[in-house]
Amino acid sequence: MSTLSLEHLIQKPRIQADSKPPLLLLLHGYGSNEQDLFSFAPELPEKYFIVSAKAPLPMQPYGNAWYTIHWDATDGKWSDDEEAIAARELISKFIDQAVAAYDLDATNVTLLGFSQGCILSYAVALTYPEKIKNIIGLSGYVNEAITKPKTDLSAYEHLSVFSSHGTVDQVIPVDAARKIPAYLADLNIEAKLKEYPVGHGVAPQNFYDLKDWLLKHA
Repeated sequence: MSTLSLEHLIQKPRIQADSKPPLLLLLHGYGSNEQDLFSFAPELPEKYFIVSAKAPLPMQPYGNAWYTIHWDATDGKWSDDEEAIAARELISKFIDQAVAAYDLDATNVTLLGFSQGCILSYAVALTYPEKIKNIIGLSGYVNEAITKPKTDLSAYEHLSVFSSHGTVDQVIPVDAARKIPAYLADLNIEAKLKEYPVGHGVAPQNFYDLKDWLLKHA
């Protein structure tokens, strides 16, 4: 639908229920597009209304990004946090738009993000916990510079997190992801990091584990 602020693909629930369906929002990584994680959709739990969003910044020769990553001779690799905050706000707004446009359950929204999409999933959920029920964070980390946690930690009581990473990830080292459980614990959010012997990607076992987790946290 062009009326929403992000281009996206949808898969409607494959089972009908009397109540409004929950939203599962897929957020792809840097240089990818909305088709990438959408390949998971047929294998995901049937009750979800699945939306796969396309990041707003086109890249050359193909693909899209949620925010720019700079490679600088003096400073090395660094992210444009101002663009990332703008992306956080755009995703937050898009959630409201999608819930309204497709008549979804606003109290049951799950973010599934990979890499940049994972980083933004944490940023959105920790800044706007009232909008999110579950986070599935794949191959990313918490960027504190783009996250505005609540001081009232009761805001996070309902939030559940599945976090995973590859132990030989050369794009985002696993050490960055290993900081996630302690950061979340300070917000009274329980999360364990699942590690898999792969690089920057989603291993089959990782997918089966997140699918099982999603069934239990639906």
